[in-house]
Amino acid sequence: MTVPGDGTSGAAVLRRALRRHRARLVAGVALLCTHQATEALVPVAIGVVIDRAVATGDLRALLFSLAGLAALFTVLAFAYRSGARLSYAALEQEAYALRVEIAGSALDPRGRRSGMRDGELLSVTASDAELSALVVRVAGLAAAALTAVVVAAVALLVVDVPLGLGVLVGVPLVVVALQRMAPLLTRRSASQQEALAATTSLAVDLVTGLRVLRGIGAQDHAARRYAAASRHALDVTLRAATTKGLHLGLTTTVNGLFLAAVAGVAGWLALQGRLTIGELVAVVGLAQFIAEPVQTLGFCVQLFAMARASAGRVARVVGAAPLTRPGTAGAPAPAPTRLALDTVGYAGLDDVSLRVGAGEVLGVLAYDPGEAEALVALLSGRIPREDYRGTLYVDGVPAEELHIDAVRGTLLVEQHDVALFEGTLRENLAAGADVDETLLRAAVRAAAAEDVLAAHPHGIDRQLTERGANLSGGQRQRIGLARALAADPPVLVLHNPTTAVDAVTEVQLAEGLAGARAVAARGTLLVTNSPALLRITHRVAVIDGGRVVAEGQHEQLLASDARYREEVLR
Repeated sequence: MTVPGDGTSGAAVLRRALRRHRARLVAGVALLCTHQATEALVPVAIGVVIDRAVATGDLRALLFSLAGLAALFTVLAFAYRSGARLSYAALEQEAYALRVEIAGSALDPRGRRSGMRDGELLSVTASDAELSALVVRVAGLAAAALTAVVVAAVALLVVDVPLGLGVLVGVPLVVVALQRMAPLLTRRSASQQEALAATTSLAVDLVTGLRVLRGIGAQDHAARRYAAASRHALDVTLRAATTKGLHLGLTTTVNGLFLAAVAGVAGWLALQGRLTIGELVAVVGLAQFIAEPVQTLGFCVQLFAMARASAGRVARVVGAAPLTRPGTAGAPAPAPTRLALDTVGYAGLDDVSLRVGAGEVLGVLAYDPGEAEALVALLSGRIPREDYRGTLYVDGVPAEELHIDAVRGTLLVEQHDVALFEGTLRENLAAGADVDETLLRAAVRAAAAEDVLAAHPHGIDRQLTERGANLSGGQRQRIGLARALAADPPVLVLHNPTTAVDAVTEVQLAEGLAGARAVAARGTLLVTNSPALLRITHRVAVIDGGRVVAEGQHEQLLASDARYREEVLR
């Protein structure tokens, strides 16, 4: 499966995993192959001991043989321990590298066209990264198993040529027959991972919106929807488990029949006098030993099918094309017009032109909320250039010509849906930057959020849970606004920052916002229908039917425009 963008495919992810850890993998495989080779020689050594020491009664030969067996087992144990350690280290390193790469792709400021929701990305990071890394384990196990089969076959050739040829021909036939189920295993594994990811995504969505669901009495419907998705995931998982069980059963059955055939032929040869007692013991021991690597090869088919299916999902994320393609120009010098839209058309917007001057607070009232959301999405840089018309200027330079860091360093868009993270209030307010506490507290004061700090004994070091779930909606909005003000961006865009705030607090917040942004070089754009916020603006642009239909001071529009008055004062 090839993913649009950089041509990354599931097969490419697997090949890269092997290349990335080739040094550790080669050493690990060599040691594991040594382990399997020495283990295959154990029944051969026992047969030699029987023929040359036990049958002859030679005590000296017996002592040397026992010393040789001890050395063989010492090499065997050391090789396995060291080889397994190196192989598992390579596996865990690859899983870690994939998780970091997936996270980097998911957090790419340009956005990615993976088509996955948050829950699906979580599933890919947590599960598919681990399963994709199994290709490293498959490489070690398969090489070791093949080494064991080859050594055992050579030993059988030395004992009896027809018997050795039978093993050399029979084992590949068994492996090829078992490999016939690999495509089915891959499809079933892929379906299982997709169903589990969809269920995880739904669970994340439901938990995130649990308060809203309870508020509208829809929790029972949501529970039934999750139960249906969970049942589907269970059905798909059971189908995958059935296929894996069938494959394992066939592997065990074929393996047992092959073992019985080899042991039976060896017994018949011994009765014919063509094999000594020691050779018979060696052949039977080798026949029993061969069962393990053959079964391992069958197990490798399952592991590879799982790794291949998960690698395809990983490739969808890491190989997804960027949503936007920023330019390379550095940060422009501050211009008299800090932000401008020139005849922009996108979604419901049609030939919208706006200007935000240095030191100006511009209000935008869109009668259709969808048009307000389209404007904010466009300003946030989440819309591909080919999806909108017109030009967005930042300090007089087209936004698409600027490097993404230059745009982000100038323009900050605080979304209506505030994203807070697990950690302290201080960490959320600073957002990773080294900000003086005095500035943080000034931003909190301007956002009318001092009560959030005062309500907890730890104050600014109060611990927040994931998404700030231990705060109310209004508290989250004010902390999000305080974070934006603490960043002090040259151009700040706010989208309905007070919808969950009471009227008294909203007035205080508006006054604090006006004071915080009253800097000559700063520009502010408020997308809102709040009268308290519109009152602090220098101008208000009204958008109706996708176009700017009116523009003026808030008080003038209230007096002259009945529709404006109705929307703002209702």
